[in-house]
Amino acid sequence: MKNSLFMLLFLGFQWTIAQPKDFVSENEKHRKETNKDFFKRDKTPLKPEDLYGFKGLKYFPIDAAYYIEAKFVRTPTESPFLMKTTTGRKPVYVKYGYAEFTLQGKKCKLNIYQNIDFQATVEEKNTLFIPFTDLTNGIETYGGGRYLDVSNPVGDKVILDFNKAYNPYCAYNEKYSCPIPPPENNLKVLISAGVKKYK
Repeated sequence: MKNSLFMLLFLGFQWTIAQPKDFVSENEKHRKETNKDFFKRDKTPLKPEDLYGFKGLKYFPIDAAYYIEAKFVRTPTESPFLMKTTTGRKPVYVKYGYAEFTLQGKKCKLNIYQNIDFQATVEEKNTLFIPFTDLTNGIETYGGGRYLDVSNPVGDKVILDFNKAYNPYCAYNEKYSCPIPPPENNLKVLISAGVKKYK
């Protein structure tokens, strides 16, 4: 009985140090700001005819299980490459490193990329990018996969908050040119977090 109680307390302690205190409120704020931009004509990726009657993006419930502190491995010797997109555009990226973690009992790995294209904005160059696919694609989420932005890792850890996973703009309007998630970033698990499919 004492051992069981100790384990529960230990697991509870680990959970509290894994997420920031404002984890839920931060995600709620992020979703509110994203939705606000979708209603603005100068920022929304929606077609004019779709903006009329738009009631907001659909999300999975915020779930702490998808806030992950993953192991980060830097790959400084990688060469820049042209990333495939949904159009003929091929922006220049470099593999910055990769993240390793366990989710739903399965070992997972995701490559992390940095946009070094000369046309990229300063914000794009300073934000690391994870295009990925998972078992929810085509069912609850966009069939072409989703994206996740991450901050520059500190040491050998990187935070992956899949509650902030978002759709490529192509999910809303085919006029956009969107990076295609590489096969290496295909997760064999359900990422039931973040934004759901648009239609």
